[in-house]
Amino acid sequence: MTEYAVRARDLSKKFAVHGDRRTSLKDWILHGRKPGADEFWALKDATFDIPKGSTFGIIGHNGAGKSTALKVIAGIYVPTSGEVEVNGRLSALLELGAGFHPELTGRENIKLNASILGMSNAQIDAAMDEIIAFSELEKFIDTPIKVYSSGMTVRLGFAIAVKVDPEVLVIDEVIAVGDEGFQRKCFDYIAMLRQRGSTVLMVTHSLGVVEDMCDTAMWLDGGEVQELGPARDVVHSYLAAVNEAEAASDARPSAPVSEETAGLTRIGSGEMRVTNVEFRRADGSASGFLVEGERGSIRLSYEASVDLSPVTAGIGIFSENGVNVAGPNTGRSGFLDIAAGTGTLEFTMPSVILRPGHYTLTTVLLDGGKMIDGIERGFSFNVRGSRGSEPGLVYLEGDWLQQT
Repeated sequence: MTEYAVRARDLSKKFAVHGDRRTSLKDWILHGRKPGADEFWALKDATFDIPKGSTFGIIGHNGAGKSTALKVIAGIYVPTSGEVEVNGRLSALLELGAGFHPELTGRENIKLNASILGMSNAQIDAAMDEIIAFSELEKFIDTPIKVYSSGMTVRLGFAIAVKVDPEVLVIDEVIAVGDEGFQRKCFDYIAMLRQRGSTVLMVTHSLGVVEDMCDTAMWLDGGEVQELGPARDVVHSYLAAVNEAEAASDARPSAPVSEETAGLTRIGSGEMRVTNVEFRRADGSASGFLVEGERGSIRLSYEASVDLSPVTAGIGIFSENGVNVAGPNTGRSGFLDIAAGTGTLEFTMPSVILRPGHYTLTTVLLDGGKMIDGIERGFSFNVRGSRGSEPGLVYLEGDWLQQT
């Protein structure tokens, strides 16, 4: 039988949103009491279970209700309706500097916060050196918190939170404020907590962290649960929704060529010229971005003043730091015969393997090796993610095989 660290049923939290408040006696006399406040449901009817020893991620856009959910679980907010049950000693790191007194030193704040989290004076004294060492703040520990940077404050807060030896650790994004080295230390410590059977709840905008570290995830939007399940599946669904929303609001589906307005540098004899570039998604719609793992294409519109043959058309795709990622051209399938007039050439990718990022595009038209039109890195597009986070410029399809 599965044991649960957290169980929530129809969990909801409502806030009152007030308009402009009366700020003076004159306002009260002239205008009287303001109308009643509007109601805002930051969390509505959320039901979920978190097994003991698992890592649970909550994702969604800003204002979706993620932090509210954590604060209700941590007991900082009282739910408006529904119920939540937490089984185990809970430690929370929810807001940058929350619970710290700016006039007290780091050492004094350790004693204050650790005592609030339930540690005795003897336990605090025994753990003091370890907390200071973990935070890497030995040189500043007797300096008032008010002069700490945001990263230093997070270091101290996390060091205290984990030294409470929590059975349930709740983290709200703040680790992202730390530098790379400290983030790695935090994630290593979280992994150790998991091995010891602790449960971890985290809110983060780093979807790669959710996929890599979380067993299950919950996607919130407008305070309501959109999907709950295996972390990888939930992240993919969320990315698909974000991509579709961006596509619906995309204001630049194509890139018409205009040297005068775009400042493009063009070379070549000019008998044939690229007049427009479009980036097309799986459904054939023009967009300012392609989606990793989806079918995608790059369409070049052209105009030729004379018949031309043999013609080779090509594109060059460059990463943001200038690396030439790919340079496909029509020489793969033979030369082109171009009749005077207009037409299109389209390079189609069955699956976009470029990793998420910003790319620029070069277009080239050759007639028997002679440059007739070339625009170097004159166009740009984005690639959006749809699957797991891996380093590199491309996502290589393939399978791992283990043999014993």
